[in-house]
Parts: sequence; structure tokens; C-alpha cells
Amino acid sequence: MITQNTIDKVFETARVEEVIGDFVQLKKAGSNFKGLSPFVNEKSPSFMVSPVKQIWKDFSSGKGGNAISFIMEHEHYTYPEAIRYLAKKYNIEIDETEQSDEQKVQASERESMYLVSEYARNYFHDVLLNTQKGKAIGLSYFKERGFTDETIKKFELGYALDEWSAFTDAALKKGYQLDFLEKTGLTIVKENQLDPTQSKKFDRFKGRVLFPIHSMAGRVLGFGGRILTSDKKAAKYLNSPESELYHKSKVLYGIFNAKQSIAKKDNCYLVEGYTDVISFYQRGIHNVVASSGTALTSDQIRLVNRLTPNITVLFDGDAAGLRASIRGIDLILEQGMNVKVVMFPDGEDPDSFAKKNSLEKLEAYLDANAQDFIRFKVSILMDEVKDDPVKKAGLIRDIVATISKIPNQIQREIYVQECAKIMDISERVLFSELAQLSKNEEREASKRPKDNQQESFTVVKTEAVAFKKTDQLNKLERQLIEILLLYGNKEIDFEDYVEVEDEEGRIKLVKENYQNKIASEIYLHLQDDEIEFSNATFKKIYFDVIHQLNQDEKISSDGFINHEDPELGRVVTDILMDDEKYALSDWESKEIYVRTKEKSLSKLVMDAILNLRRILIELKIKELIEETPDDDRHSMLEMIVNYTKLKKLLYDRLNRVV
Repeated sequence: MITQNTIDKVFETARVEEVIGDFVQLKKAGSNFKGLSPFVNEKSPSFMVSPVKQIWKDFSSGKGGNAISFIMEHEHYTYPEAIRYLAKKYNIEIDETEQSDEQKVQASERESMYLVSEYARNYFHDVLLNTQKGKAIGLSYFKERGFTDETIKKFELGYALDEWSAFTDAALKKGYQLDFLEKTGLTIVKENQLDPTQSKKFDRFKGRVLFPIHSMAGRVLGFGGRILTSDKKAAKYLNSPESELYHKSKVLYGIFNAKQSIAKKDNCYLVEGYTDVISFYQRGIHNVVASSGTALTSDQIRLVNRLTPNITVLFDGDAAGLRASIRGIDLILEQGMNVKVVMFPDGEDPDSFAKKNSLEKLEAYLDANAQDFIRFKVSILMDEVKDDPVKKAGLIRDIVATISKIPNQIQREIYVQECAKIMDISERVLFSELAQLSKNEEREASKRPKDNQQESFTVVKTEAVAFKKTDQLNKLERQLIEILLLYGNKEIDFEDYVEVEDEEGRIKLVKENYQNKIASEIYLHLQDDEIEFSNATFKKIYFDVIHQLNQDEKISSDGFINHEDPELGRVVTDILMDDEKYALSDWESKEIYVRTKEKSLSKLVMDAILNLRRILIELKIKELIEETPDDDRHSMLEMIVNYTKLKKLLYDRLNRVV
């Protein structure tokens, strides 16, 4: 693990405006910077960066945070990957915590395999571009496929010389160990029967053009190689074998280059082969990945789901085994994703179609021919059915089985209605079939071992009034957190009413003024009334604020912005950047002067506290009405009367009518 000392150095050194400036064109806007959102398409800039607070907020997508969170959002890195990225940018040496000998060996082995794979990528790319054989054979092949120099460099395409051990010999000469060359699958090692001390070494990809396969973070995991000869004994395509780095079922070709576009377009095109991806990308459609000839897996779908819930699967016009291929649609639906399907004309595939058509025509075709999975399945399988009622019933059951995979009940119902129209069958029959499938699944599930299984029952109340009160409560809690973070350190005048006895012995309320720090005032009121925040994140922020107040007598938002809890950091960033967004400089330039929050802080604080009490009392009254047993109604009514009196006092203080 990366040490806390290294993480602290990264946070101290990284400047949010510099980090984001590498990806977004920023322009000065007062004390802040503005730019176009990198997450959505927009014409007016809504992306704001605050160098003073070292935070950013994208008001179009709602995302925000610090330098680390931006790299995680934009590059789709994990937290450690983002730390390493920034450490490299600012030349910070990474210290790691002490590991066991076994962990050290494993980490060292994995990193050595990465280094070998990256050397291989550079070696094969160099052979392709800078050797006579590479240019004559490998480069000419890619040029014949229509790939430009820019595309070849973008995808780091390569060529392995048609020699038994050219790559292995070069790697060993450079000091890379044979053990790691073998573990990555780049070199095949066979024992020499005549002399066991002298093993035979062969290049796995000899004579093939190569497609490096990257992780989402851009590291080389393995290779796909295409043979250029007509040798019928050799496989046309050959992938790296399974290894510590490369798991075919967990990788999508092109994901590194496509991830930003997928997130921005909110859709991912899924194709089958390497050249399909490259041709689409070269034509201008960048949100495209390939399953690299393997059957689609749940792990691959989850990779896409991190970026978008929408997948469009593209099928060749004459795809063999299409029925087997469409089984992948069920896997996509099971994960709650939205899937559409596009079929290319006979004899065309994504690669050939992209080469023959302009970007405009390609996009128009994809938009016009995208079908939902029901229409697609029916169009593919209806030829097999013809007028055979038994086969038609089987097709309907097949489609209903697919619909049953969808976790969202509303979507399931909509698709049942769609299926009923297309197949000319009543919805009642389809819902009955769907229910039967669910029963069968439950029956099968009951037969499985029940160890460690937990049954959960959720009661959902749809009462609009309760929802509204809870929503108001959440807003008031957020408002108090906002006041604490922005103005908690300020000491201001407050006023209160105290009971005073006059000369005739009558009690009356007298207004009294006093000074107090805003955070202390809020703390005293909430403590006196034993009020706790209902929102878990707000509760955590509140306790941290009060801890700071008690320890340092000063509140700082820095620790929240860089907090290890991303949700907490996001909430604080939203609050701080919302305050920046509504700064009054633009109004003042037009000679319009608006009363600021600072000038009415006392009222703002007291109104927030009183309204919070009011909502809690109203929720308590509602709870008493709903949950008190019939035999205890008398005491319940007494409590409601008392709460109602208290509520009236609060309304009086707020100058509101009950």
C-alpha cells in the first residue's frame, strides 16, 4: 500500500488548476477558472475550478471534488492509480508500506510482467515502423486495411519478425528474465531432450501483426496476433495465454482509448474484433470496444457499466452462430443495463462498413437501425418459426425468459407489452409465463444450500406527505452543514427571549442580545434539544466539525475535501462550489446590490434551527398517530397536544401561521 506520507505529499503538491488544465481548457473568471464540462457536451461553460479552495465542480453533471477525484472521474482510475498518476506528474517518489516476503515477491513478479509487456509493445511497434521487414510486411498490411499512421501509433500496433526467437533474444539481451517472458506468454519455453540445461525458446507471435491489449488504466496486459500467411494449421488470430495480468474474460479491447468517449456519449458500441474497433475509431466514433472474439462475459459488461448503463451491440450482416451470440444480451440485461442491437447489411461488418461510409452516414445508419432486443430477436428467429405454432410458442418463451432477466419491474412490464404487440398474443398470457418462470427460479433457489443467506424484507411507504417532510429535513440538515463550513468560525450577535418578572410579579419575555461563535451556537441548540442528523454523511461532517471546534477552536474544510470517504468529499465540495457559483461579483458590476448571507447570518442560523425543530416535531406527531396502539390512544392524544403547542411557539418565532 502507498504510505500516508506519500498521499499527503501528493495532496500538498498537486494544484487542482494544473491537473485539470491538462485535460480542460480553463479561462480565468474572477478568482476562479471556468471551462466546458469534460463529462457532457455543452456550449456554455459550467465547469468551475477554485484555486483558493483547491476544488472543482461540474454544474452540468453534478460531479465535483479535488485533484484526485478529477483524475478518478476523468481517467476512470482507482484511488491508488490516481495517486500514482499525480506522483509521477509532480516527480514525487512513492513510498509503500512494509509487505510480507510473499507479498513482495508477488508485487515484484506482477510489476516485472508489466515491464516485460511494455517492452514487448515498444519492441514490436518499433519493428513495424523502423525495420525493413516490418515495413514491407506488417506496415503494408495495416496500410492495406486503410489504417493511417496516426491510427497505427494511437493503437500502438506492431509486428513480430517471422523468426523463431528474434524477440526473445532481444529481450534477454536487454536484461529481461526468461521466467517473466514465459509467464506473460510472449515466449514459449520447451525442454531440450538432448540437453535439459539448454531449453528451447520460441516467440509465440512470430510472423504476426500485433494488437496490444490495454487495461482501463492504459497498462499492457497482453497481445492479440494475426497471422499473415495462408498456413491452415495455424490459428488466424492468437491471443496471449491466461496469466497474472491477462484474463481474457475480464478485458475489453479498446477500453483505454474509449473510456472518456463512452462516459461522455453515455453509450458504448460493442463489436467483435480488433479491426472493427480501430476502423470505427479512425472514422470518428470513439466510444467502441470489442470482446476480442470471445463470448461476452459478466466481467466485461461490468467494465462498461462503470462508464455507462447503455450498450449498443453491433452484429455482422452474415455473422455465423448469431443465435449463440445473442445470448450475451441476457447477461447485459441481468446487470440492469439498457441494450440495443444494430445489424449491418449482408456481407458487411463494422470494419468494412466504417471504411465505405463517412462519419455522418455511419452515425445516421447506427441511429436509424438501432432496435430493442425484442424486435431484434424476433427478426432473427422468426424465419425458423414460420407457421409452426409449437416453434412460435418456443420463441415466445425464449423472449419472455430474456425479459425475466431484467431486474427493473417497470421495464419488464413495458417489454411484455411490446412483446405482446409484436407476437400478436395477449399480455395476460405473457405475464402468466413470466410469473411461472419466476416461480421456477424460486423453486430452484430453494433447493440450493441456504448457508449464509439472509432474507430481507423491505416495506416501502409511498405516502407523499412523509416523503415531502423527509426531503425538507434533508435540505435543512444540508443548510446547517453549509452554515458551519462557510461561516462556523464567525462570531456574531444573536438575540434571544428570556423570562423576566416585572414589579407586579408578572412574567414577561424580554429580548436579550449576546455574542457567540456560529458553530458554538448551533452546537448548543442541537445538544439542548438532543437533535441528531438523519443523513449519515451530514452526521459524520457535523461530528468532525464539532471535534475540530473543541480541539482547535477553528473549523477548516481542507480535511473534508481530501477525505478518504468520496461521498463526504463530494458533499463538502458541492457546498463550497455552490457558494462560489452564487458569488455576487456579476451583480455588483451591473450596480445591483443584493443583501448577502453574511449580513443576515443570525436570522439564517436561527431560522434553520427552528425549522429543523418544526419538521422533527411534525414527523414525531405523524409517527405517534401511525404507531400508537388503540389501547393507548389517550396518552398519545396528550402528547400530540403538547407537541402541537410547541409547534405553535416555533411558528410564532418564525413569523408563520400554523
